[in-house]
Amino acid sequence: MIWSPPKYDWPERIRAAACFSVDVDAVAPYLWQHRTGLPDTLAALEHRRYGLRRGLARIVSMLDGIGVKGSFFVPGIVAEENPDLLPGLCARDHEVALHGYFHELVSEISDQQFTEALEASIELFRKQTGQKPSGFRSPAWEMTPHMLSELSRHELWDSSLMGDDVPYTIDGVTEIPVRWDNDDAIFFKFLQAGDKSPRPDAEVVGQWRDDAHAQIRDGGLFHLTIHDWISGRPARVQALEHLFRSLVEEQSVWVTTCGELAKHHQSQGNQPNYPLPVLSPIDKGNT
Repeated sequence: MIWSPPKYDWPERIRAAACFSVDVDAVAPYLWQHRTGLPDTLAALEHRRYGLRRGLARIVSMLDGIGVKGSFFVPGIVAEENPDLLPGLCARDHEVALHGYFHELVSEISDQQFTEALEASIELFRKQTGQKPSGFRSPAWEMTPHMLSELSRHELWDSSLMGDDVPYTIDGVTEIPVRWDNDDAIFFKFLQAGDKSPRPDAEVVGQWRDDAHAQIRDGGLFHLTIHDWISGRPARVQALEHLFRSLVEEQSVWVTTCGELAKHHQSQGNQPNYPLPVLSPIDKGNT
């Protein structure tokens, strides 16, 4: 039997989609990492501050110039300390979504702490933008059954998991899938001596271009995730502009936000709802 994956039901005359998302982490991961006491050093902190000083504005200007609406995932503490950030992005018709409060890692908090951070973030976004946020992305792209349950309770879509090439539903939550190899941090993140050397820009963006073309041929979703403090440098923004301009010019590709992808997926009533996997630990005594 010849087997092939099912075709995704995109809007009429659309064969594939692309999404540009930005994690506006700023200093939130640094504060979480050093929550028991901040070190008396400046290099990593200043590197992260570059995003809000220069990188983010450059990225937004580039997106505006080519007519692309981005999805910006912002930790609560970043929005709290920069109260013009969310309103400014919304005023330019970009999408803002949740990304933890302190960029807290799932493995380091309890279920109750997650719930409290989620609800505090929702309330802050509502206060600053005048509307409830519709989406969430987990710091470090990890998820638990409790987290999915809470996202479902608050009617939020998610963009943290990697179980398909196209939007899908898991335990009742709409998922806009991501990929580690379509994230700038694993290629470019360098904060201190001993970190792996950054990869050449042309090599990485060329890899992303190849994946975008493959997803178009396959009828899938090319979803790129960057960080303003990493990819907000002039040469990288220029390379990203060339990549996404070519996608915008491809009329059969829908370049849109995570939220619009979620709305489309939810409008398709025949999409499967994947249950949470139920696994049993291997009994080594029987192997």
